[in-house]
Amino acid sequence: MSAEGKIILWFNEIGKDDVPVAGGKGANLGELERLGTPVPPGFVVTAGTYHRFLEHAQLSDVIRRFLDNLNVDDSEKLEIASSRIKKLILSAEMPQDVAKEIAAAYRALGEALVAVRSSATAEDLPEASFAGQQSTYLNILGEEHVVSAVKHCWASLFEPRAIFYRTHQQYDHLSVGIAVPVQKMVQSEASGVMFTLEPVSNDPTKMVVEAILGLGEAIVSGAVTPDLYVLDKASLTILERRVALQDWKLVRNPGSTEALETNTRVALSDEERSRQKLTDQEIQELAAMGKLIEAHYGVPQDIEWAREGGRFYVVQTRPVTTMGAGESVQVGRRGEMTGKLLLSGSPASPGVNSGPVKVIFSAGQISEIEDGDVLVTASTNPDFVPAMKRAVAIVTDKGGRTSHAAIVSRELGIPCVVGTETGTKVLKNRQMVTVDGTWGKVLEGVLAIKSTQPTKRSAVKIKTRTKLFVNLAEPELADTIAKRDVDGVGLLRAEFIVAHIGEHPRYAISQGRSEQFVQKMTEGLLKFATAFNPRPVVYRTTDFKTNEYRNLKGGQLYEGEEENPMIGYRGAARYVNDLEVFSLEIEAIKRVRRRYKNLWVMIPFVRTVKELVETKKVLSSNGLRRSKTFQLWMMAEVPSNVFLLDQFLDVGIDGVSIGSNDLTQLILGVDRDNPKLAEVFDERNPAVLMAIQHIVTTCRSRGITCSICGQGPSVYPELTRRLVEWGATSVSVSPDMIDDTRRIIADAERLQGRGAKERNAARPIAILQRG
Repeated sequence: MSAEGKIILWFNEIGKDDVPVAGGKGANLGELERLGTPVPPGFVVTAGTYHRFLEHAQLSDVIRRFLDNLNVDDSEKLEIASSRIKKLILSAEMPQDVAKEIAAAYRALGEALVAVRSSATAEDLPEASFAGQQSTYLNILGEEHVVSAVKHCWASLFEPRAIFYRTHQQYDHLSVGIAVPVQKMVQSEASGVMFTLEPVSNDPTKMVVEAILGLGEAIVSGAVTPDLYVLDKASLTILERRVALQDWKLVRNPGSTEALETNTRVALSDEERSRQKLTDQEIQELAAMGKLIEAHYGVPQDIEWAREGGRFYVVQTRPVTTMGAGESVQVGRRGEMTGKLLLSGSPASPGVNSGPVKVIFSAGQISEIEDGDVLVTASTNPDFVPAMKRAVAIVTDKGGRTSHAAIVSRELGIPCVVGTETGTKVLKNRQMVTVDGTWGKVLEGVLAIKSTQPTKRSAVKIKTRTKLFVNLAEPELADTIAKRDVDGVGLLRAEFIVAHIGEHPRYAISQGRSEQFVQKMTEGLLKFATAFNPRPVVYRTTDFKTNEYRNLKGGQLYEGEEENPMIGYRGAARYVNDLEVFSLEIEAIKRVRRRYKNLWVMIPFVRTVKELVETKKVLSSNGLRRSKTFQLWMMAEVPSNVFLLDQFLDVGIDGVSIGSNDLTQLILGVDRDNPKLAEVFDERNPAVLMAIQHIVTTCRSRGITCSICGQGPSVYPELTRRLVEWGATSVSVSPDMIDDTRRIIADAERLQGRGAKERNAARPIAILQRG
C-alpha cells in the first residue's frame, strides 16, 4: 500500500517531503528522527485517513452547503456554521478499521501518555499559514480517548478562525486536509522555543532561545513570559539574557476526570519564580542541536523543545516563514512583522499598519496630520486627540504603556509604539513605514495592508458574577462599544470631551461662554449615558494635569509650569480650590441625570480624607447626593488611600476603583512615562499587589463596591484572575480586551467554584493550541 493509502505512518517511515500525507509537523518529526535528533516516538494518522472519514460519513456535501455563500465577516453566522460542522464530525462514526489501527498503534507506543496534535496541510499552502488554527491535546491516556482526540483534531479544521482564514485566502475548504501526529508525552521540566536566527532583525549570526518551566503550551499561548537568551551562532557565546518572573507552570493533572482536559497550573515557589530556567551549559547544548537542524534543512528554523530527566527533545521544527515578493519581510513564530528595523520601543497598542510619516512637535501642528498618516511626536496629550483619530498608527519618543498615547490608541484601535526615544529624529516626513504595535517595532516600507487591531467578538454571552466594565473616553465610540458584552462603563474619562471643547474652562468663563462649555460637556456625557442605559456609566470627574490645562486655549493665562505635573495640582485638590470651574462640570452631570439616572460620579486623585469630605460636600450642596440611583465612587491611586482606606470609606462612598497606573508609579517611585524605567513599572510587583489586595479585601469586608480601571488588567490577564480571587466586584478594561477578560473572569470564577482556596491553585484546563 502506498503512503497515501495508509491509515498510520510511523515517524521512521516519513520525511520532510511527505507533507501532503503527514502534514508539515509530522513530516518534520520523521525527518528529525532520521537525522538522529532526540524526538519522542510516535506515529501520524494520515491526511488521507481524514478524507476517507469524510467520505465514509458522507459529510463533504453537507459541509460544503454550510460554507457556500457564508459571510465569514458576520461573526455570529460564522460561529453557528463552525459549531454545526464540528458537531457533525464529532457525532459521525469513525470507520472501524481506522479506529482499530489507531488503537493498535497506541498500544505499540506502550499505552503511555501521548500528545495528539493537529497538522493541517495542502500541497500549495505552507503549514505555517495554519499555525494556531487547530487544536492540540496533551497527556491523553487510553485507546478510546486517543481516538476521540483524533476526531477532535479533525473537527478543529473548522474552527471559526480557520474557516475565516481559508475563505479570505480563497482556499477550498475541502481540499485542505489534516494529519494528526500522536507522540509520546514529554513531562517537561522546562520547555520553550529556539530560533536559529535573531527573529526581530533577522540577524543570521545570532540565535535566540526562550525557556519556561513546565509544559510548553504556556509559552506558545503567550500565557507565560519566557526567559530569553541570545547567543552568537558561531561560538555559542551567550550575548544577552533576560530572566522573567514565572508565577506558575503547567503540568499533568493526574486527578483530572476529563479525558481531554488533563493539565493543571501549579504555583511556583519564590525561588522557582525568579531563577534562570536553563543553566548556561544547557542553553549552549540546546543551541548546538539547533545549529545541526538548521544545517540539515539549509534554512533558519523555528524549533519547539522540551527537557525531561535532564535530556532535551525536539517536538517540532519549521522554517522561519518568508512573506512578500522581493521584500525582506518575515513573520516570527508569534506573528510579529519583521523586516528592516528602523526603530523600536514599548508595544502600547496592538496591530499592524503602514503609511507615510508625519512628524509634529506640538498640538499646534495637528492640522498637518491627514487621514492615513503615521503620527510621530515626542508625546501626546488630550489636544492631540483629533489628529490621533485621523492617524493609522502612532509613534512617540516618550511614554510607557500607561501614557496618554497608549491609552487613547488602544481605545481607538490603532497600533502604537511608545518610548522610542529617537522617533522624531530617525523618521522623516513622507517616509513610508510599517508600525507593529504588538511587538513595539517600526519597519521600513509598506509591509502591511491596513490592518488595525483584530477585534475579537464572542458569539455567546458569558455570564459572570464579577461585572465587566469598559474604559472609554471617545463619545463617537459609545454606540459601538455599548453593543458589546459589557456591564457598563467603569471609567469614563473627560479628556476627549474637553479636548473637543478646546478651551480652558476658566477662559470660557472669562469670555462669557460658561453656558456653551456646559452644553458641550452635557452633549458628550449624554452619548455615553444614552448608549449604555440602564447600565451604569461611572464618570471620572476631570483629572487634567497642569501641563494639559496649559495646552488648552487660554490655559497659559491660568496655569503655571510645574516640575512634575503627575504629582502636581490635579484631582480633588482642584475641585475644592476652584469651585467656579467645578460647578460647570457638576451642572453638566446634573443635566444628563435629569434624563438618565445611570450616570454616576468618581473622584480622582484624592490625597487626603479632608479632600474627599470637602468634595462630597460640594456635590451634595449642588444636589448630587448618594441615593438608590446615584453612586459616588473614589479612585484609589495614592498610597494614602491604601494606608487610610477605612477612614476614606467612613466618609461615606459607594465604591472604590483602583487606579493602578498612578498607584504603581507612586508606590514604586517610577515615572510611568519614562521609557528607561519601563521594565520597572509593573503592576505585578509584590508591593503593588499587596496594596491592591488590601484595597479589594477591605472593601469586600465592608460591603463596598470595588473595581479597577487602570491599564493593568488590560495588559496582564493574571492580575484579573487575582482580582476575582480576592473578591473584586468588577473589572474595567480597554475595549480591545473585553472578550478575553470576560473569559478570564469566567475561568477564575469556575476555579473558585471547584473549591480552590489559594491563588494559582491547581486546576484542569483544556489545551487548545496551534497545530
